[in-house]
Amino acid sequence: MTLEEKDAPVATGTSAVLLALCAGQFLMALDSSVMNVSIATVADDLGTTVTGIQTAIVLYTLVMAMLMVTGGKIGSMIGRKRAFTIGLVIYCSGSLTTALSPNLGVLIFGWSVLEGIGAALIMPAIVALVAGNFQPGGRPRAYGLVGAAGAMAIAVGPLIGGLATTYASWRLVFAGEVLVGAVIVLLGRRMADTPVKERPHLDLLGSLLWALGMGLVVFGVLFSSEWGAIRPKEDGPSILGLSPVVWLILAGLLTIRLFIGHVRRLDTAGAEPLVTPSLFRNQQLNGGLLMFFFQFVVMMGIFFVIPLYLSVALGLSAIDTGLKITPLSITMLLAAAGVPKFFPAISPRRVVELGLAAVVIGIVILLTTLDVDASASVVTVPLLLIGLGFGGLASQLGAITVSAVPDEQSPEVGGLQNTATQFGASIGTALAGAILITSLTASFLSGIAEKPDVPPEVTSQANVELANGIPFISDADLETALREAGASPAVTRAVVDENEQARLDGLRSALALLALIAVVALFFTRRIPDHQPGATVAGGSP
Repeated sequence: MTLEEKDAPVATGTSAVLLALCAGQFLMALDSSVMNVSIATVADDLGTTVTGIQTAIVLYTLVMAMLMVTGGKIGSMIGRKRAFTIGLVIYCSGSLTTALSPNLGVLIFGWSVLEGIGAALIMPAIVALVAGNFQPGGRPRAYGLVGAAGAMAIAVGPLIGGLATTYASWRLVFAGEVLVGAVIVLLGRRMADTPVKERPHLDLLGSLLWALGMGLVVFGVLFSSEWGAIRPKEDGPSILGLSPVVWLILAGLLTIRLFIGHVRRLDTAGAEPLVTPSLFRNQQLNGGLLMFFFQFVVMMGIFFVIPLYLSVALGLSAIDTGLKITPLSITMLLAAAGVPKFFPAISPRRVVELGLAAVVIGIVILLTTLDVDASASVVTVPLLLIGLGFGGLASQLGAITVSAVPDEQSPEVGGLQNTATQFGASIGTALAGAILITSLTASFLSGIAEKPDVPPEVTSQANVELANGIPFISDADLETALREAGASPAVTRAVVDENEQARLDGLRSALALLALIAVVALFFTRRIPDHQPGATVAGGSP
């Protein structure tokens, strides 16, 4: 332990502090999934379209990704606790605005803009406040619980949204966030914070370049399924024969390259860049950030695929879908809290490797047991394993990234860490969705071509009209659409049967890709340290 760590203030009511930080992380992550099952209801209430509400959700993620690093820097300037509190005030103002919104424009301002700005201040501050309020030995457990709280919010979000929408109003969710935010502020009064001795300078140009670069890349990724990843979809926009996604990502990467050159020049000149360039050369930090990225790619892909299977393929309600995902939340919480408590000296690398292995095994079990006649219980055992794996990762990664640098740089690390998670979440959702629809389309079109009950002219028409992607819809909705189109009972039955099988093929393809990504992550675990932060190795060396 360094002299600075010994002298740093540590909160006395650590249980209340940990509860406040976990609740803050839960609140920030909740909005990523809480309205996914209520989009149509919200759209109808506000007199807008489903696409409009989806845009608000996308923009919330986009604003966070753009401002997360800048939010971490502001925390260094004004103090982490103050940034946390101010962020909560802005976030709750956005939640109240959303709860009272009369139209889509006000909803976007409250939900996407105000809540996104608030989250960009809160989430990096949470990372730094864990470092400032807990001694190194207690940080893995604290980071594990904070990470588990965020993942649990994403998992139970559909259940909370479904309950509120079914029995009251979707507005109640956002009004409730205001009350939760007020409780967090009260609990957070006991937080300790390292005083700001020298007020850092905010690199405005660096902030602009980072926000623009990340914004372009994330925006392109989020709209890849709608516009096409490379080739433009038939009714979508195109630039020089390519999808706008290609040009957005290319422009974003070039802007990030300009940002890297800018911060290097400032650092060489002795000025204060937005991000210290040496952080990008820190192997332990890079390893932790990379694992965060992989974790959220796989996790958000799973949270995209499994609810679709339960709600569309099996026809479960939003409430039942949320309940079926609960096993993942339970084992994730148990692993995130239990590993540091019962195995405090275990190798972080070993935990990460075992966690990824558990995720892969869980996905493979689910992949092989999915069947047309399977029931909802088929997801239980796989989700228990996947939750254990993600909980294991959550118990180690936060402490690994923060311990890689001095405590005064923890807000910067918090910004980078949350950027990695947001970017990973965007990639995971987009990839899972794209592979699912591509595989479903190919399977469906090839399947109906072999059905003797489907006339050749129907097959030809389907190939023309559905080549750009088949919607992931239930059998009941498909039967209704075919009857309204005048299809015969024989054709309807044949098409519905083929859609049922094609849906499973799409789900299996998406799950196979997620399993492959988790396996790829195993090849990068050598960057994770073999000993707990602050532990001693043979010979007494730290």
